[in-house]
Amino acid sequence: MTRRPPHRSTARLLPLLLLAVGCGGNPTPEPGPAGPAIRVPSDFPPLPAPEDNLPTPERVALGRRLFYDERLSRTEEVSCASCHQQARAFADPDPVSTGVLERTGTRNASALVNLAWNTSFFWHGGAPSLELQAIEPIKNSLEMDMTLAEVAERLAADGELASAFETAYAAPPSEYTIPRALASFVRSLVSGDSAFDRYRRGDRRAMSAAAERGQALFEGESAECFHCHVGFNFTNNGFRNNGIEPDDPDVGRAELTLKPSDEGKFKVPTLRNVAVSAPYMHGGSLATLEEVIDQYARGGRGHANTDPTILPLELTAEEKSDLLEFLRALTDTEFLENPDHADPELNEVER
Repeated sequence: MTRRPPHRSTARLLPLLLLAVGCGGNPTPEPGPAGPAIRVPSDFPPLPAPEDNLPTPERVALGRRLFYDERLSRTEEVSCASCHQQARAFADPDPVSTGVLERTGTRNASALVNLAWNTSFFWHGGAPSLELQAIEPIKNSLEMDMTLAEVAERLAADGELASAFETAYAAPPSEYTIPRALASFVRSLVSGDSAFDRYRRGDRRAMSAAAERGQALFEGESAECFHCHVGFNFTNNGFRNNGIEPDDPDVGRAELTLKPSDEGKFKVPTLRNVAVSAPYMHGGSLATLEEVIDQYARGGRGHANTDPTILPLELTAEEKSDLLEFLRALTDTEFLENPDHADPELNEVER
């Protein structure tokens, strides 16, 4: 069994620091075409990808191998998959995760769902691309505690894997190719076949009557969810203080911006597969969706910088139940069980 590393926690000024290790390029790449290895629903926007790392089957397959490879950690006991578990929408069931030498982090490991369409990464938005995001958990002392140079040396000693790098990038494992391969796999984690998706594509039997009522609440002024959880991916890619505890020591977005107005603000996550990605919030403080709905119904937990859209809601017990059913309708079972996303070594054993 692999141990679970903590979520990305201290990416202060990450973009500037990481440009020095050869992962520069355009930090906010223009959208490029999806490679044949990534299937995107026809009613989704085109999948964005940087021109210097367009997804190909070889790059996605290589990134998948690295995602499950414990050699990326100092003790060779932790992989990316240790805290990003497929059955949990690539999230961690623990509030915060455990890295090398039993070191624990401070933030919850977010689900990895449709990240190709995100405009920033980590709870405080410290990385502008998946390529840059892939570096931090490797180098973070609470997670894998390695350098890319050390990882590259380990991987280069594996002849088969080194050959896969040459096929994918015409280059050996390096500080440049390793994060690009990981980003290619994470970019391929596309989810768009939930009951909600089938319903909106015309299958009126896909969602229950309770879920339909919940959708109406979600999209209306009664529950106010749509202000932040909007669009095909149920996120505005913004940062909000959603009413965290008044004494929460995590300043969130302000860690980067140093602005008092950003204190307690965190990335608005997608709600796709939210029913399987508990616990919730940046510190994993809420164990169930019922607790999440109750927090919003109360208007938050009292932080002085709570977003003005977070107000007490007059929701009945039945309305809360309907909201819950709608959120459950965002679960994409095919995504959670897709063998193309699983550990390739396990796939070989099953064959």
